[in-house]
Amino acid sequence: MAKNIRHNEANSIEELMPFFIQENNLTKGLRQVTIEQLWKEQMGNGVANYTDKIILKDNLLIVHLTSSVLREELSYGKEKIIRILNEALGETIIKKIRLT
Repeated sequence: MAKNIRHNEANSIEELMPFFIQENNLTKGLRQVTIEQLWKEQMGNGVANYTDKIILKDNLLIVHLTSSVLREELSYGKEKIIRILNEALGETIIKKIRLT
């Protein structure tokens, strides 16, 4: 655990989670899971059903789609997709999106 948390004090899980996540290097994995969930929520079931894989690499979101027609349609709204996802995340994580 982090040095600034005393072991004899009672702390809530909410207070301890950021330290646990940082100490165990879970930030990247949790962010990946969060983005996958947000993709499904924000893009809807129609798009989610044709989504094969989502990868966040640095500030690039790579989305593998099984429909070339959907890929072409979404390519026209990349900036809007980035804005929607970043707003849902509450921070600017995604700067580019690649649809494959």
